[in-house]
Amino acid sequence: MRGTPDTLYDAARYIVAEADLTQKTQRARQTAKAWFGRRLSIGLASRHAPLPSRPGRPDRPELRAPRDMPRRTTQGARGRFALLHALAHIELNAVDMTWDLVARYVDARVPLSLPLSFFDNWVQVGLEEAKHFDLLRSRLMELGGAYGDLPAHDGLWQAAEGTGNDLLARLAIVPLVLEARGLDVTPGMIKKLHEAGDTPSADILKIIYRDEKRHVAFGAQWFRYLCDREGCAPEPRFHALVRKYFKGSLKPPFNDRARSEAGLTPGFYKPLSATGHVT
Repeated sequence: MRGTPDTLYDAARYIVAEADLTQKTQRARQTAKAWFGRRLSIGLASRHAPLPSRPGRPDRPELRAPRDMPRRTTQGARGRFALLHALAHIELNAVDMTWDLVARYVDARVPLSLPLSFFDNWVQVGLEEAKHFDLLRSRLMELGGAYGDLPAHDGLWQAAEGTGNDLLARLAIVPLVLEARGLDVTPGMIKKLHEAGDTPSADILKIIYRDEKRHVAFGAQWFRYLCDREGCAPEPRFHALVRKYFKGSLKPPFNDRARSEAGLTPGFYKPLSATGHVT
């Protein structure tokens, strides 16, 4: 493990670069504790090493194109293991995408004039994504396997690469499209896991679902904040960014209640759905 950083930038950069997954999530916890204890300075990237172009990873799992991945299922023990493995991979990518955002916009804090509360929110998200990955990784071990036993897709980091220089685009795609999708599909997975008698896995997904709602809320809050500063209407700006950076339409059915509770009202996503109708 690298030395103890004294800036938020370096701490976040080390998390993204770390290939040992135990150390990666441990660093996330340590960084959040130090940040909220106000023991880290904000730190500017101009004084430090650049961010890695890709996050640190162990040799496994094998990464494949999304089209080459099997469909998720909760049928049978093998199907549930594969589902949890896929979710662990999503949460690991969420760890790196969140800490990449923190580090990237520490560097841009002066020109963007981002308040410290912005970093408070996203450090909290980075801590919770690390918690989610650790919970799923531990559950895989309880089931007799490990993260890395199955192939995983390499499409999620592309969202970070494509939106690296545009904070509004990053907020639109990651919390307001990708995490919002989790609000749509997670309740159904929880129900199926309960029906299969896998209460421990269902309980983990309940934690993830609760936290994801807060992550979407942070995304919606800061997206509106930045649109207000730019003098642009949030919904049309969101539509333009999603059409530019996200392939395809957004897939219904939507969890309208959870999305609205998080501040993501139908005018944001319904016009981008397969039907394109706001109801």
